[in-house]
Amino acid sequence: MGLIPRMTEAEKAKISGIIELYTCVQSEGSRSGRPTVAVRTTGCTHRCYFGEGGWCDSWYTSVHPEKARYSFNDIVRIYDENPEITEMMLTGGSPTMWPKLVNELTHFANERGIIITIETEGSHFLETDYPIGLISFSPKFSNSVPVLGTQTPLGDIVDEKLIKTHNRYRLNKEAIKQSMNYHADYHMKVVVNPEEQPGTWQEIKMFLDDLGVPKNKIWIMPPGDNREELIRVYPMVIDWCTKNFYNFTGREHIIAFDTKREV
Repeated sequence: MGLIPRMTEAEKAKISGIIELYTCVQSEGSRSGRPTVAVRTTGCTHRCYFGEGGWCDSWYTSVHPEKARYSFNDIVRIYDENPEITEMMLTGGSPTMWPKLVNELTHFANERGIIITIETEGSHFLETDYPIGLISFSPKFSNSVPVLGTQTPLGDIVDEKLIKTHNRYRLNKEAIKQSMNYHADYHMKVVVNPEEQPGTWQEIKMFLDDLGVPKNKIWIMPPGDNREELIRVYPMVIDWCTKNFYNFTGREHIIAFDTKREV
């Protein structure tokens, strides 16, 4: 149909790209609270570090990417076993690094009546055969850049090369515009505590204003990769959103399960 090739039957059966596959409740953004199947890919264009907020909460797909463990057919199986679930959270890492998988999932979702939410930093535009139900953009701003000399989750030291890797596709405005125009719906889920990071918030606002993103499609998400840090910043961010009339999205899986994976 389109520019992205379909997966062959052999490719569907092969372990490739997918590091986690499990049922859960969507805990972020505009479709929060819905039972869903989480499909997490490994590999990322970014290496996000938020200072006190910590590293990316899925650093094992980005800073230290682990090997894939599941196939496309495993996704089919989990939906066969849970036919009441009609949502999919396709996350990472950077799912757009696996275009054939993403495209094949749009065919599967179209056949099964499933709404896909793809969580992406917006580094690449994919013209899938069927538009994706919701693009959950989380563009990365200056508060995400790793600090030279900082220790990574597995003990490496941040060098210039890692910082350069993070910045290469950090704000790909053209890809974001194309995705906004092509896919069925979108929202912007920006990670910031405007009370403690007013400069970053101004940077974000200028970027979103330039893209023409309406306020009702912007969700403010507090930075934090563990329960303790989120509990500290939640009141500040919620209070700011209340006073400034922005949507607030929590990170309820971290509040509920702290740093536990596959929840």
